[in-house]
Amino acid sequence: MTSSENRSDTQSAAEREAVRRRAEALMEREQAERLYEADTDRDGEQFDRTERAALRRVAGLSTELADVTEVEYRQLRLERVVLVGVWTEGTLEDAENSMAELAALAETAGSEVLDGVYQRRDQPDPATYIGSGKALELREIVQSTGADTVVCDGELSPAQLIHLEDVVKVKVVDRTALILDIFAQHAKSREGKAQVSLAQMQYMLPRLRGWGQSLSRQMGGGGAGASGGGMATRGPGETKIELDRRRIREKMAKLRREIADMKKGRDTKRQERRRGQVPSVAIAGYTNAGKSSLLNRLTGAGVLVENALFATLDPTVRRAQTPTGRAYTLADTVGFVRHLPHHLVEAFRSTMEEVGDSDLILHVVDGAHPDPESQLASVRQVIGEVGAGKVPEIVVVNKADAADPLVVQRLLRQEKHAIAVSARTGEGIDKLLAIIDAELPRPEVEVHALVPYDRGSLVARVHAEGELLAAEEHTAHGTLLHALVSPALAAELEPFHAVGAAGATDA
Repeated sequence: MTSSENRSDTQSAAEREAVRRRAEALMEREQAERLYEADTDRDGEQFDRTERAALRRVAGLSTELADVTEVEYRQLRLERVVLVGVWTEGTLEDAENSMAELAALAETAGSEVLDGVYQRRDQPDPATYIGSGKALELREIVQSTGADTVVCDGELSPAQLIHLEDVVKVKVVDRTALILDIFAQHAKSREGKAQVSLAQMQYMLPRLRGWGQSLSRQMGGGGAGASGGGMATRGPGETKIELDRRRIREKMAKLRREIADMKKGRDTKRQERRRGQVPSVAIAGYTNAGKSSLLNRLTGAGVLVENALFATLDPTVRRAQTPTGRAYTLADTVGFVRHLPHHLVEAFRSTMEEVGDSDLILHVVDGAHPDPESQLASVRQVIGEVGAGKVPEIVVVNKADAADPLVVQRLLRQEKHAIAVSARTGEGIDKLLAIIDAELPRPEVEVHALVPYDRGSLVARVHAEGELLAAEEHTAHGTLLHALVSPALAAELEPFHAVGAAGATDA
């Protein structure tokens, strides 16, 4: 055998061995794939492959917001709470009343109040609201009661919320967030929901929490070309927290436009009532003072009445009549509360305009409340903020059947225009109707008119909008009227002017 033949046989054997090894490797790979697909027992290598293949994005863990309403503080889940307050001014009784009101707010939000503490300080601690030592004591109370939330009787800064949560190790909510949550639960109309959402976003915007530049959404500018300019030239771009804030601002702008559009419709209805010279009365007052009950008693409107704070958020306007037959509108408005968050005052300003545009305000106060004077002061502050400070006011001391008679008499002495009533029993309602009739603006133009029978609509308007000074007479030529009416209605009656009964006969 020649050397060339030996080299050829050696090469063929190597090639055959290579082919055999490739075939074996292919068979092993195919076998592994079959085992993997059949989900049978497999060796360590195959188990590792399965683990890598099973790695999936877990739903719900993404930090990307599907909607800005998902951010923290949008909705509270209050169950078992401990209340804490800082008493900076006033008497001990004032502090206890404020804490009792906070407890009522927490219960209205659907929580169970386990305990309540307050501290005397010149001003709240800038770091933890109640001071580091008291915060540790509060943590012990939270742990012993099994509470899951701490509710503070004041509006806390973002830093105070974070620091206090770090100490007590449970959720911390301030008074403003609590009221916003109650409003969110009770808003029913499209406008009410939009107003609450706007107020919530105004509150949450400075309180968004994030991880700063570690959550950059994109590479920043600063370099030429598609690569962005190379190392040390790219900025962090828009961080996650900045993106959330921008999206919330965009949503707030959209809500403001929607509220403005809805306001136009309400303004149109108000202008129509004005054009018809129908006087308007607004019921205002502290939350849970009995405003809706009074509206039902005066008009039979059937508005929701509930022994809860902020049961009414959407304004209700009903038509009513005085004992003398004069028509007027009666509007039930959202209740006020001590330290009402300015976010809510701003968001509900359009609805509160019912108070500012009214001819008369029925300021309802709960006569059975431990401190009705502070309620009066709080409501008047908000009334001034919405530009209704100069509207005539009647103080209606409600719940007279349950109140201390001495307290009722004290209020009646302190307030110049006040009356005690009970919307539940009807006590004093007839006197209140008479006062409303006397206080409403009266028509100013005196007319004598002989209205033809085919213009009966004008006679009906005189009855509804004006005030008859003498009984109407039915003559052969029409209805003779002597009444006080508005200038607009007087102009329509001018063609039918008559001196009196004799004039009507001559006509």
